[in-house]
Formats: sequence, structure tokens, C-alpha cells
Amino acid sequence: MRLHWLRHVPFEGLGYIEEWANERDATITQTRLCDNEPLPELERFDWLIVMGGPMGIHDHEEHPWLPAEKEFIKAAIDAGKTVVGICLGAQLMADALGANVYPGPEKEIGWFPIRRSPGAPALIPEELTVFHWHGDTFEIPDGAVELAKSAPGINQGFVYKNTAVALQFHMETTEASMEALLEQCAHELVDAPYIQTAEQARAGLAHIAIVNAAMKRLLDSLL
Repeated sequence: MRLHWLRHVPFEGLGYIEEWANERDATITQTRLCDNEPLPELERFDWLIVMGGPMGIHDHEEHPWLPAEKEFIKAAIDAGKTVVGICLGAQLMADALGANVYPGPEKEIGWFPIRRSPGAPALIPEELTVFHWHGDTFEIPDGAVELAKSAPGINQGFVYKNTAVALQFHMETTEASMEALLEQCAHELVDAPYIQTAEQARAGLAHIAIVNAAMKRLLDSLL
């Protein structure tokens, strides 16, 4: 198994996904888009993981690698690669598949529940409290199946052709990855209905083992 992933910022890595891949003796490679590294040929990997970042998918002027990344994601999906996008990665997948990405009605930062959508494949539990850190959301692309929603009615994921899964939320969260976000993006922790304080987020550490187990089941189901 050859797993390639796309990094958008130095402080956001694979989290639990790296542990999962190492346990399966996967070959792991990455493209640091934040350092303008070139994208690989499609033949060099079987899985593509598109991680998160604080930028928006329309920020082409600040991040000129975004258009090529979207084309790359679409090509990987069309080639039948297993593609998993998380947070920004999910938004990039939605855009690559022709769906609208836009500011959500509420920013969601911290531990909040999601519910699996009716008719969605059982890739995640029916209800799960997950870690969020996003302001934008997306419409469900044509041909995709909605996976979940959160309390404000925000789309939280979709599945496309059984090989591509977009997750707006973070089931790969570890204590270290959460602390990195709390440190690097602390300015986003403002008073709002669906934004927790750093202390509230840290109080949710007990959820990490549960969401990592859910991520394990999802990734195993894609093997």
C-alpha cells in the first residue's frame, strides 16, 4: 500500500492516520504544498490523503498552488484512487467535483456531535462527537452521497463512487494535533455559539480514542 498525502501548513500532519498506515506497513510519502513541492505522478501512489489548513479553497492569489492541487485531486478520483479529504481537504474535493464551497452559517471549532445522514453508508457511527475546526462548508457534489450533518445543519461529509470520502471534521485528531491547532490558530477562538474555548477543547480529550477508533473502521473499510 502506497499512501501519499498533501500538507498545506507545517503544523498540520496526518495525526492518527500515520499510526494506522504504519501498522499496515504502508509506504508514506507527502507533498509539502506550503513549500511549493511538486505533485507526484498518479502512478506513484494508491491512496491520497488531503489534509487541512487555515486557508480557503478560493485563496489562489495567496496560495498559487491551489488550482493545480484541485486538478490533481480530480485526476486521482477519476483514476479510481482511494481519496480521503479532511476539513480543507474535503472542501477541495467538493470543489474539484464541481460543488459550491462557501462560508457556513456558523464556524465550528471544538468538540460537537454529528449525525450520519439517512441512507448514508455506515462508514461512521450514527452519532459521534468529533473535533471541528472550520468556517467554510460545501454542497454535496452531483453523484455523491451525503454522509453526515451537524446541529447547525452544516454538511459534514460525502462519499463519491465508494472510493472517495470527504470529512469536514477531524477523526484523525490526537492530543498533539489538537494542541498544534490551539496554538497556531488561537485567534479564531472567539465568543460564538459553536466555538469552544481552548479549555473546553482540552476537556474533550476523552473523545480522541473514540474518534480514532471510528477513523480506523472507516479506513479499514476502504482497503
